[in-house]
Amino acid sequence: MRNKVVLDNAKKQPFRYSTAVLSSCREIMMSTTLFKDFTFEAAHRLPHVPQGHKCGRLHGHSFMVRLEITGEVDPHTGWIIDFAELKAAFKPTYERLDHHYLNDIPGLENPTSEVLAKWIWDQVKPVVPLLSAVMVKETCTAGCIYRGE
Repeated sequence: MRNKVVLDNAKKQPFRYSTAVLSSCREIMMSTTLFKDFTFEAAHRLPHVPQGHKCGRLHGHSFMVRLEITGEVDPHTGWIIDFAELKAAFKPTYERLDHHYLNDIPGLENPTSEVLAKWIWDQVKPVVPLLSAVMVKETCTAGCIYRGE
């Protein structure tokens, strides 16, 4: 019976959120992650695998890189960042990778997917502060995600 009284009283008074709760909910609702995918062709070999391992031989991949950006949606533009700005920010890194031998690039002497993802993060994060993840895929079914240190 006591529960019924509480419920009946609740129906009479509209529920009101405090300003702090509303502000917090609005921030949570507007925080969004977007991504842009890029592809590039490159050759590499992994120097630290056991002798005879296939990845120790020179080979290439059609790499896919996904850059994820997490932030607040600008109420005026309706976006976090213009995809064109993200593409422009990645362009110098893309040009260093596309149709190159990755092992020749400083920092990529052992160009595993994990090392490559962190290397891309280190190149892009200074110009895209909202970068939240870098995904690198060597094949359709294999890759890794780096989310910063």
